[in-house]
Amino acid sequence: MIPYGDASWYQGYYSPYYGPSHAALRAEVRTWVDENIRPYVDEWDAKGEMPAEVYKSFAQQGYLAAVIGLKKYPTQYTDLRLKNVPLDDFDAFHEFVILDELCRAGSGGVVWNLTGGFSIGIPPVVKYCQDAVRKRVVPQILSGDKRICLAITEPEAGSDVANLTTTAKKTPDGKYYIVNGAKKWITNGVWSDFFSVAVRTGGPGMKGISMLLIEKTFPGVEVRKIETQGMRVSGSTYITFDDVKVPVENLIGEENKGFKTIVTNFNHERLGVIGQAVRFSRLLYEESMKYAHVRETFGKKLVEHDVIRMKLAQMAAKTEAAQNWLENLIYQYDAMEEQEAMMRLGGAIAGLKGLASQTMEYCAREASQIFGGLSYTRGGRGGVVERLYREVRALAIPGGSEEIMFDLSIRQALKVHEFLGAKL
Repeated sequence: MIPYGDASWYQGYYSPYYGPSHAALRAEVRTWVDENIRPYVDEWDAKGEMPAEVYKSFAQQGYLAAVIGLKKYPTQYTDLRLKNVPLDDFDAFHEFVILDELCRAGSGGVVWNLTGGFSIGIPPVVKYCQDAVRKRVVPQILSGDKRICLAITEPEAGSDVANLTTTAKKTPDGKYYIVNGAKKWITNGVWSDFFSVAVRTGGPGMKGISMLLIEKTFPGVEVRKIETQGMRVSGSTYITFDDVKVPVENLIGEENKGFKTIVTNFNHERLGVIGQAVRFSRLLYEESMKYAHVRETFGKKLVEHDVIRMKLAQMAAKTEAAQNWLENLIYQYDAMEEQEAMMRLGGAIAGLKGLASQTMEYCAREASQIFGGLSYTRGGRGGVVERLYREVRALAIPGGSEEIMFDLSIRQALKVHEFLGAKL
């Protein structure tokens, strides 16, 4: 057991958030990850892909259905269950236990392969699609037989969602939308069978945006993989839609109200990114602490040098601070109704996303300094540090860049407190 190498509740400290079912799930997922993922991470990262059967296995354990972002396990869409979690006990912390254990493998690409596109692509379908569409699509996805992703970002519209340009125009008979445009950096897109796509059905700005469920089998859909700096097995994708004919029944939510659908997804998406950044920060610290106990310089171990202990102390302090804020926000997210959470938590979650990615960047840099040349070499003793160093930007930019997140955190806080009657 390494001090601060796991969250405090893992190490015997008391917590108001976790109980026996969380501990049992943690042990179960840790075993699954140790057997099915950790031995192969370097190989998969080098190839830029991982076996499809791993995704299927992840789904069959009931893990996929658990990271959907719902308050209750979605029994209406699947017969799969978490074997160590009674249905009545399931909460948001179970989802984050699964995510946390996946991150211990030391590859954001693997985490995104298994949960990235799915966890942000399926919530709009579950919440806002017509019942017939949900019943047809969702069970196939939760079983791992089919895959889904979220397609919002475009070559010229990232965080600026309101200015996206992919169009969807209704046919004269009103039965179809004809979609034209492109999406870029779409996680899991190359493997997905379904795409939750943001399109422009109305005028400029956020009031002209809708969401459509587009199926890969529709003529005119083309995908190609994008090679990226990090997250190499996440399947980042460029998607083009060329006169794609989409039934109006595949509208997600209401026409021209898609921006609201997108926004309701933000809290869950960003909490997921935060959870990853915090565990990766902890993993970078853990790897550094272990290495500092075996590497010797100037006649003594690294950990015996004051400057190295200072680095380790700062890494641990920043990670623990982010972890505790995260757990508080997960608790609030789980307790609040969706509309209240959107209003009251959006700013805080945005602020923590900025802090968490900066914490990971700090830990990646300090770990690299501690490992020296080993952190510049792929694979081997410093392989985890090298890989996570490459993946920092993937957590700092998607889901809202740090700059936008910090600004949003204060603007939202002021707006909420004004609404609640505060005067400055």
